[in-house]
Amino acid sequence: MARETLAELLDPATTVLLTSECQQGVVGEESAFPELAAQARASGALNNVARLVHAAHLVSVQVMHAVAERRPDGRGANHNARLFKAVTRLPVLQTSGTRAVRIAPPIEVAEEDFVVRRLHGLSPMAGTDVDPLLRNLGCRTLIVTGVSANVAIPNTVFDAVNLGYRVVVPQDAIAGVPAEYIPLMVRNTLALVSSVTTTDEILAAWKG
Repeated sequence: MARETLAELLDPATTVLLTSECQQGVVGEESAFPELAAQARASGALNNVARLVHAAHLVSVQVMHAVAERRPDGRGANHNARLFKAVTRLPVLQTSGTRAVRIAPPIEVAEEDFVVRRLHGLSPMAGTDVDPLLRNLGCRTLIVTGVSANVAIPNTVFDAVNLGYRVVVPQDAIAGVPAEYIPLMVRNTLALVSSVTTTDEILAAWKG
């Protein structure tokens, strides 16, 4: 994609940067998913999310953090897939109000950011406040970052496209496991419905 085209697509006035599940209990040092957390850090994806958030704050791009959590009693949570059942047996639960659901360093959370929490499902956009907030903010382009590239990221991209948003995915600011799966998924799935780019290209577009 030409830089001019990317710059137009990422107009700060109509762009929102979304981080998905970049929380302590998922990508932090005490993660319930140590393999995913290690990959998010080793690949540089978590650091790139932090770079994008920092830059977004500087150029007045709205930042939204999507957090997955559950009530202490588990009420309202899904039980209709193997993933949900496995989560209940993990040593670290994403319980509301705990350290596990706080945004993980080195990502900064500014006062003007939105933190949107969900108690159910696989996508930050399904049945949450994300879509109406985006519409009220005048969002036309959604930058999707975070984890996991196995489930939440493709879900978010599909939901956003189906709702009429243009989607940009910085492929070096998402993570999943195993590592070799990610480029295949990006090339064969996400590239068909979103604009795939890199963190540096987005930062260059905003600087320009």
